[in-house]
Amino acid sequence: MTGLKFFVGTVIALVAGLVIGYYLPIKGTVPAVNQAPQIISGVSESQVSFKSAMRKLWEDHITWTRLYIVEKAGGLKGADATAARLLKNQEDIGNAVKAYYGASAGDQLTALLKVHITGAVDVLNAAIANDKKKLDAASAAWYKNADDIAVFLSTANPESWPLASMKAGMSMHLDLTLAEAVDELKKDYNASVADYDKVHEHILGLADLLSTGIIKQYPDKFK
Repeated sequence: MTGLKFFVGTVIALVAGLVIGYYLPIKGTVPAVNQAPQIISGVSESQVSFKSAMRKLWEDHITWTRLYIVEKAGGLKGADATAARLLKNQEDIGNAVKAYYGASAGDQLTALLKVHITGAVDVLNAAIANDKKKLDAASAAWYKNADDIAVFLSTANPESWPLASMKAGMSMHLDLTLAEAVDELKKDYNASVADYDKVHEHILGLADLLSTGIIKQYPDKFK
């Protein structure tokens, strides 16, 4: 159990340090997420539809991730099919931004997000195998990829997506997902469910941040 204990310890340290260091800057940036987008004065129907579509894409991202964690931790046969659907979601997210940033940028985002998913699989597999060396390497690579995604997004829209805030948001996404995976591996299912609620709330805020940034950057496309 040495590898799993190290995994748990790593997550506790990350959450303790990063929640303070990373959550504070993004707290004032990510919109409130306790309600679905609503049509209000000055907001077009196309804006609302786009925000809803972006939320759906990122909800799919965390939903299929959770199902994979549960299936993999439980040794269930559906994990490979779930992984394939999860990777398809990354293509859907990349395709969703092509109308604004071009096909090449959309494909690049998809590639980065697929590495995000395969990296999470590597971390989970290393933890299940109690392999500390592989866990160290997989965790470092996973967080490096999160920074790469943050850089990509900030470069595309620096005004709405400052690099520090995007790094904070991506790091928090990983922190929360790690906590969810750890509790599932520990068979602390109540905690795992509570963790997913935190992942869900956070990803909706991130989705709103992305959609709002695109609308602000390309207002003519949302009249």
